Amino acid sequence: MCGIAGWLDDTVDLRERRHELCAMSDSIKSRGPDEHGEYVSNSCALLHRRLSVIDIENGKQPMQLQLNGEKYIIVYNGELYNTNEIRDELLSLGHSFIGHSDTEVLLHAYAQFGKKCVYKLNGIFAFCIYQVNAKKLFMCRDRVGVKPLFYYKYNGGIVFASEIKALLKSGMAKPRINETGLYEIFFLGPARTLKNGVFKGVKELRPGEMATYKNGKLYKETYYRILAKEHTDSVDATIEKTRYLLTDAINRQLITDVPMCFFLSGGLDSSIICKTASNYYKDNNLGNISTYSVEYEDNRKYFTKSSFQPNADFDYISTMVKDTSSNHKEVVLDTESVFNALYDSVVARDLPGYVDIDSSLLLFCKEVKKDYTVALSGECADELFGGYPWYHNKNILFEESFPWSRSQDIRRSILKKGILKNGEEYVLTRYFDTIRRADKLPTDSAVDKRMREMFMLNFNYFMQCLLERKDRCSMYNGLEVRVPFCDYRLVEYAYNMPWQIKAYGKREKGIIRKAFEDILPNEICYRKKSPYPKTHNPQYFELCSNKVKEILNKKGSVLNELLDKDGVIDIIENPENISSPWYGQLMRAPQILAYIIQLDYWFENYGVVIEC
Repeated sequence: MCGIAGWLDDTVDLRERRHELCAMSDSIKSRGPDEHGEYVSNSCALLHRRLSVIDIENGKQPMQLQLNGEKYIIVYNGELYNTNEIRDELLSLGHSFIGHSDTEVLLHAYAQFGKKCVYKLNGIFAFCIYQVNAKKLFMCRDRVGVKPLFYYKYNGGIVFASEIKALLKSGMAKPRINETGLYEIFFLGPARTLKNGVFKGVKELRPGEMATYKNGKLYKETYYRILAKEHTDSVDATIEKTRYLLTDAINRQLITDVPMCFFLSGGLDSSIICKTASNYYKDNNLGNISTYSVEYEDNRKYFTKSSFQPNADFDYISTMVKDTSSNHKEVVLDTESVFNALYDSVVARDLPGYVDIDSSLLLFCKEVKKDYTVALSGECADELFGGYPWYHNKNILFEESFPWSRSQDIRRSILKKGILKNGEEYVLTRYFDTIRRADKLPTDSAVDKRMREMFMLNFNYFMQCLLERKDRCSMYNGLEVRVPFCDYRLVEYAYNMPWQIKAYGKREKGIIRKAFEDILPNEICYRKKSPYPKTHNPQYFELCSNKVKEILNKKGSVLNELLDKDGVIDIIENPENISSPWYGQLMRAPQILAYIIQLDYWFENYGVVIEC
């Protein structure tokens, strides 16, 4: 994995913008701490920060290729999981290779097939290829949106980067926000609408989108959509194919030239990955896998059960460590560190985020990075296979709202009267825009039609929020985290699986449980869904409360113009009165206060100016 950035402009000589180019590159250094490279001409600059994982010697970037009178230059962030198949095809067509990196294979694939090469790719990626003679830039993002690619287009040029901070360092994009951006932050956050970079004029390529920039014009195309297809497999065949697709995705992602480890929560998803990897290691005489789990100081003392979090992880983790014979390390985070890391989490995302769920992952990844460069994690099974409570609650299922943020009341309560008065309408518009993207079949039952809509709601918002969290918090520490459940073949299969099969045994992720029940301990396979762990220590709420009180009394804070002080104080004094989370399952009173803290930090440290 890496960080990429670039700049095209025919109106200035980019060789004279060395200061800005260095600042852009330095801003994403954490994504690629091992090496940096650049290509700079008068009208094009391509910047690369490398995290060396595959073909350390021959995978340096920007990588260049001369073929048939054209010069191609690539900057690439990602991993291809079918590199060998594409390389073999290119070898049969007369290509030759210096090394074995997926970067080199991708560059040759584009030179051979042009933009149609994207249909051959299985992986997680964001890349840009510049054709020197044609003066044309090609940009592309993976089908599921695991890897980021932002851009800012202006009259005469375009800048692009893995992270927004690099766009801001160019001086072309400014830290400005308009009413739409405020709606995103206060009514959808920490999620955001696809394509919307929140900062004014900042966009991103959607998952499954590619674009060409030439002569000052940007042409975007969707090369991948999740389409409805008839599911013709029997129940037994569906179980077998689900197992094959996920096992194949995991095994493909075990290829690396550097040390690899596995995140283990004791839940179904991470346990499947760890057990499958353990079997692969044993079959190939690779020894035992290494696993990591996260815990919080005094959580054993303060943990309380809830409908969203029915049990703690530690007993289940112990079961899987024994079952896989893994070399295991538990990372215990103290409350004050989790609180203080709220600020670095904003820098990692360039936006207010998932508060302590972000900050804890950021600290966890920091510890993992001390020994490993690559990890596998179990994200996105819940979105694809109906793991969340809102898939199974008939009182929620058909509501016209985002199920993880059903009411805007708590969000409205912290805003001054008259501020962002169309917030609820904005959310509803985004909701309907999303469900309209759900492709359906005339033969779908009412439930299956709704499940397709729920799939797209989760895919485009909840899942993207979690993928952004995982990318930023891991890459902030120079750690690559792979997510096997995001293999697009598995995504497509899950989308077209009838609900009665997907919810096999009338359980959340029932088909996944059934497909892997013979390799997992029974108590793991049929454990009730439990979300990412959070701190239950009351000290966290106290730290957040004290800081928010300080913010409310701070002169000159932008938030003073937006927040209703009484509404915020009510959350501090009556945290138990919050009937539903701000977002997801875990963002309640402490997390709402933490979000305000991140907002304050973001406005101040990014110098955000409101233009409405």
